[in-house]
Amino acid sequence: MAVNDKQRRYLKGLAHPLKPVVMIGNAGLTENVLAEIENALAFHELIKVRVSGQERADRKQMLDEIAEKTKADLVMVIGHIGGFYRPAEKPRIELPR
Repeated sequence: MAVNDKQRRYLKGLAHPLKPVVMIGNAGLTENVLAEIENALAFHELIKVRVSGQERADRKQMLDEIAEKTKADLVMVIGHIGGFYRPAEKPRIELPR
């Protein structure tokens, strides 16, 4: 599900006070990290992920890869942190139209 600009702004506002729930270190994007991101998305719907020790282009590529593999929307990128949204089976976050 692709979110529109209005929904992206709303989600970005909701994500702002959140702390990163998954941290990616020098080992990069492993299967265990992806599994943890999947669990966090299933439980929280909206999460932040911190990517450390990478160049800017590598971080962006890694965040795009996470979005693709988890079928989540990348709603924000600020420095080393990316915010992801994927609605749950019973969504708790109601998006504006």
